[in-house]
Amino acid sequence: MAGACVIGVDVGGTKLLSGAVDSGLAVHHRAQRSSQGLATPELLDTLAAIVREAAEAAPGPVIGAGFGIPGVIDRRAGVVGACPHLPLEGVPFQALMEERLGIQVAVDNDANCAMLAEWRHGAGVGLEDVVMLTVGTGIGGGIVCGGQLVRGSTGGAAELGHMVVQLDGPPCQGQCPGRGHLEWYASGNAIGRAGQAMIAGHPDSALAREAAAGRDVTGALVTELAHDGDAASRAAIEQVGKALGAGMVTLVNVFNPARILVGGGGIAAGDLLLDPARREVAECAMPSLRDNVEILPARFGADAGLLGAATLAFEEFAR
Repeated sequence: MAGACVIGVDVGGTKLLSGAVDSGLAVHHRAQRSSQGLATPELLDTLAAIVREAAEAAPGPVIGAGFGIPGVIDRRAGVVGACPHLPLEGVPFQALMEERLGIQVAVDNDANCAMLAEWRHGAGVGLEDVVMLTVGTGIGGGIVCGGQLVRGSTGGAAELGHMVVQLDGPPCQGQCPGRGHLEWYASGNAIGRAGQAMIAGHPDSALAREAAAGRDVTGALVTELAHDGDAASRAAIEQVGKALGAGMVTLVNVFNPARILVGGGGIAAGDLLLDPARREVAECAMPSLRDNVEILPARFGADAGLLGAATLAFEEFAR
């Protein structure tokens, strides 16, 4: 349909973001709400509200909505499986949102959506083998292998943030029973934890002063101060980047990708995060495989989830 739009929705563990998106992936309106502390009915109602807000501002007819959710998605049934960061486990999400909105709805894992956007339109265009890590509240993953987006037997493939990097490490978040997962050590939340741990040893740092003034030590604050040159904040991000690189070593050795793309809000740290990861891969991955891989920021950055959800909707409904 000429001039048609979709609504892309990035359903995050911290925030909900929607946008009216045209076929050229231009975003014409954005609506954002917090997702923290919402029970399931409130969460569904809030999602419906931001879809309607974006749809009202769309420059053309809206043919459907795509949702990227941070959990395991049974796409055949439209049901959310494990979802550590939001109260959506077991929810027949697709049917409930179609009922609320009165339009077609497509649902997939948020990192699969981000991978789809990068593969079709961004930093993964033309590649047959590419892996993506989305660094945010947790870590999501997307895999294109042999020119196919890998979803697994029940839609749960590429939960790369749940890769075990320390057998006796801290318990995972939410309902996940595992321990020592990559997202504990290398997510946006991990940057905040690493920053907090740095304060005692760096009492004269900008990070320590901000904490003493009452600011929450979050990944965003640590990243901001690191870009301003604060040594403690830079050390925290380097520590997390090295952990991210350790996860990448496994991905390089298992999938032999041409590129690993890094997206999500955590990519705001840029090369402060990626350079330690690159060094870890260069030192520890198998030589015949590490020499073939590039580690790059995703083209769409923090918008990859929204644009990926929109890409999913276009691929399913614009036929």
